[in-house]
Amino acid sequence: MAKKSKIERNKQRVALVKRYAAKREALLSTANDESLPMEDRFEARLKLAELPRNANPTRIRNRCAMTGRPRAYYRKLGISRVALRDLGSRGMIPGLVKSSW
Repeated sequence: MAKKSKIERNKQRVALVKRYAAKREALLSTANDESLPMEDRFEARLKLAELPRNANPTRIRNRCAMTGRPRAYYRKLGISRVALRDLGSRGMIPGLVKSSW
């Protein structure tokens, strides 16, 4: 089980990303639009830099929904390999059979 503080910090980051998504998108489109004057683009970059760092989507860490584990995360399932194996061993995932040889 991951530390609760890490899980909560990641939840706060997700909330910040949602809150600033529209503003960030507008500033990025302005900053990357080459038809605009360089001054406007530079000003948009400065405003983008003033946004909170945690408002950047790349700072969100994919974590297991069950345990909060940050590594070995399956995006399709939303859980880690450890949780997947545990659920599979209990027979809670249809079609998943633990192999042995």
